[in-house]
Amino acid sequence: MIEIKNVSKKYSNHLAVDDLNLTIPNGKVVGLLGPNGAGKSTTLKMIAGILSIDKGNISIDGKDIFLQPDEAKENFGYVFDTPDMFLTMKGIDFLNFISSIYSIDRKEAMDYALNLAEKLDMKTDLNKYIADLSHGMRQKIFIISSLMHKPNNWILDEPLVGLDPKSAFQVKEIMRDIAKDNRTVLYSTHVLETAEKICDEVAIIDKGKLVFYGTVEDLKILENEDASLESLFLDLTK
Repeated sequence: MIEIKNVSKKYSNHLAVDDLNLTIPNGKVVGLLGPNGAGKSTTLKMIAGILSIDKGNISIDGKDIFLQPDEAKENFGYVFDTPDMFLTMKGIDFLNFISSIYSIDRKEAMDYALNLAEKLDMKTDLNKYIADLSHGMRQKIFIISSLMHKPNNWILDEPLVGLDPKSAFQVKEIMRDIAKDNRTVLYSTHVLETAEKICDEVAIIDKGKLVFYGTVEDLKILENEDASLESLFLDLTK
């Protein structure tokens, strides 16, 4: 479970996240939606401890991300929106490096990673340097690495960008499997049609504020309109 309490973040004179309160429960796939500049990526980076928090606190399975960073980070996997890191490493070496970071059985972790690589049509490319891979192939490497320790919480920032249709389908299936295992998935996306299909609930933020949290059916009732998520989203953030 991910708990965000009264969180704010400011860049110079711009308030990117404004007193945000949001709880992402176990057993759910939750989509984080919002216009460009709404604060989605900033929120995810604060959850992961990459960005500092100006006000409030964030906990992962009860562990404060800044007061108990090591314990909190054991409980989540994170996928960046730009997979442009560790470019001088081969994919397989990067996965071995990640397996050494966590308190897990390294052989079991690598076996699981290779199973995921096969599922994502990535296994034969693991001996290539990450720099030589396409955006989509790099994304697969980081998706695999984020799951090696089988985290209770999976946090993804635009994870499907650049993926081929088969791999995108497999990633969505993994999301659903994690939720069925009573774990948590939080992912941001601009593809509202995909969000409507795979999310149990959606959190919509605009100008750093939470403007809606619930199911798409809840949103239809709130807006008194039987329309697509895309249409409802545009009405809500106009």
